[in-house]
This record gives sequence, structure tokens and C-alpha cells, in this order.
Amino acid sequence: MPGSYIPTDYFPVAIVILIATLIGLGTLLLGLVVRPRRPYTQKLSPYESGNPPVGEPRTEFSVKFYIIAMLFVVFDVEAVFLYPWAVAYDKLGMFGFVEMMLFIFILLVGYVYVWKKGAFNWE
Repeated sequence: MPGSYIPTDYFPVAIVILIATLIGLGTLLLGLVVRPRRPYTQKLSPYESGNPPVGEPRTEFSVKFYIIAMLFVVFDVEAVFLYPWAVAYDKLGMFGFVEMMLFIFILLVGYVYVWKKGAFNWE
């Protein structure tokens, strides 16, 4: 009968999700009820490596920080692609070697472009 299909294969998954949610919420509520609450000024003050906080906590950062962070992530993620290639190098043969050299060349072009744009200058 169309429209009356009940996917019973998902029932165990729903039970696991329900149990995980109940355990998570249960431990949070238990911690809220059981833990001691003794706030005092030193405990509630912000901590900066043992130094008293200086200035406002909501200050603007230079865009350079974000650019360097994104470049790090991009080149780091692309470097991860070198590991599977190195592991399967003997099975890939010349095709794998040429493809990886092309990949490294594209990375090098991106690196030179970013370098020429001055993204690595920390001023």
C-alpha cells in the first residue's frame, strides 16, 4: 500500500539517539544539581595566564591574523593529501607521480601568489 511504509531499519538508530540525548541531558542536570556553588570575586574574574586582564575583552583584530590562519589551514589541509599518495606511491606508478607533481605545482603557484601579494608580511 503506497504511503504506509514504515522504515523499521531506523528504529535502533532512533533508540541510540534517544538514549544518547537522555544520558547527555541527564549528566548536565545532575551536575547542575550536585555541584557546589560558591562564587567569589577572584573565582569570577577573567584569567589571562596569571596576569590581570588589560583592556577591553572585545577588541578588533587585524585582518592579517585571519589571513594567516586561513592560509595555514589551506596549506595544512592540502599537505594531508600527500600522505595517502606517499603510502600508495608504488601502486600508482608514473600516473600518480605526475598527478602529485601537478598538485604540488598548483600549491607552489598559490604559495608564490600569496607571497607576492604580501600576505606573509607581518607589519
